[in-house]
Amino acid sequence: MTTLAPPVVRGQEPTRSSGGRSGSVVWMALPAFVMFVFFGIVPLLGVIVLSFATWNGITPTIELTGLTSWRAALSNPSLPNAIWVTFLIMALSWLVQTPISILLGVFMATRTRYRGFLSVLYFIPLLLSSAAIAITYKSLLDPSFGIGAGLGVEALNQNWLGEANLAIGTLIFVVSWQFIPFHSLIYQGAVRQIPHSMYEAAQIDGAGRVRQFFGITLPQLKYTIITSSTLMVVGSLTFFDLIWVLTAGGPGDATRALAVQMYQQGFQASLMGPASAIAVILVLTGLGLSLLLRRLGGRADESQLEGA
Repeated sequence: MTTLAPPVVRGQEPTRSSGGRSGSVVWMALPAFVMFVFFGIVPLLGVIVLSFATWNGITPTIELTGLTSWRAALSNPSLPNAIWVTFLIMALSWLVQTPISILLGVFMATRTRYRGFLSVLYFIPLLLSSAAIAITYKSLLDPSFGIGAGLGVEALNQNWLGEANLAIGTLIFVVSWQFIPFHSLIYQGAVRQIPHSMYEAAQIDGAGRVRQFFGITLPQLKYTIITSSTLMVVGSLTFFDLIWVLTAGGPGDATRALAVQMYQQGFQASLMGPASAIAVILVLTGLGLSLLLRRLGGRADESQLEGA
């Protein structure tokens, strides 16, 4: 005699314990958390403590002196110019990188011939170190032995790194050349997530490629633009190696950003306290700009797909 299985109620599924799964997730996340604490939180706390201390970076004695280092850093007459240069580099790099990155990302997301080869070619600058890129461009732009003198092109034979405006423009060009591939890759992935049916509906309505780009692609890239802009803005606060190798903050103080001034204060003048204060200013500025961009982006859980 066979026994009948108990009836199964529709919509009712056997319950499963999620305790083991959640425990395994915690254990998998633990190494990343430990690395973040030791290499992120602990150094940040150390910098904050040093900003309230006096230390030359050599002797083992660190003397807590309250706001002395902060007063020295904020009263430095070169600080306003360093802040201005930092925000100038930030704004110009964003204005140059964003439109080019969007256009390249849209191009690489389409089924164009040789798209794969061109995508790899565009991505090569990101694989190179910033110091190597800066050394290469510094050699190419040398007014006596660079590419202008070698080719005999007078327009290229200028003192690109010896004049203030040309130095800023050259720095923005080199920064954009290196980091545009990274942001193009972000936009490429975002464009591929846009439903193709939206473009088909636009084509039925008679919309061309330009109208589709401004009416569909750009609005759908809203949160991607916010993410990319956040990475650009925060990353521009820490530009040091490119600036230092190209111009060392010169000519004069035309390219002396906050990161360069922090290095000069800490490792050249042996004033670790004021240098740490500048580092805290950079952290707070990056945090504030990130929160501002997140605020401008609206709710992160809003959908950008059809029906949103």
